[in-house]
Amino acid sequence: MKNKIRIRTFGMIAEEIGQSKLTLDQIATTENLKDYLFAQFPKLQSMKFSIAVNQKLVQGDEQIPEGAEVALLPPFSGG
Repeated sequence: MKNKIRIRTFGMIAEEIGQSKLTLDQIATTENLKDYLFAQFPKLQSMKFSIAVNQKLVQGDEQIPEGAEVALLPPFSGG
């Protein structure tokens, strides 16, 4: 059980996945996470979303620490 992470989803992403919380293991980076999600839920590839790790937005491929909470955030309206 290496690198167990908690994932929270919001808005259209939660609707597509069908749940607002997931727990995954063996996910070390945000690129690994996207690869996994796109394989499981192909429609996510056409959706724009941001990734936050422990409440901090990340850009590009970032390490995900053990036990992290990861949020998949749809684009925010307003502004």
